[in-house]
Amino acid sequence: MVSKSMTINIPKGLEARPVALLVQVASQYESSIYVEIQEKKVNAKSIMGMMSLGLAEGEKITIIANGPDENDAVEAIDKYISKQ
Repeated sequence: MVSKSMTINIPKGLEARPVALLVQVASQYESSIYVEIQEKKVNAKSIMGMMSLGLAEGEKITIIANGPDENDAVEAIDKYISKQ
């Protein structure tokens, strides 16, 4: 299991389009991937789950991945969230 804290660096936060793109990134990996903020933890491959978090630019989240490609998955998500 790998976990990494990161800050959302996407202008206007994770609205519908950025969430859909993040879910696409996460869905490329076999590992189970979760996004955690405070006491909420949702599946990063679920559009509805991700939208329910209502994440804004500058918020800190933790990505948790567990599986055969967990390191690659966490790095890809970090790259997407930080690239903006």
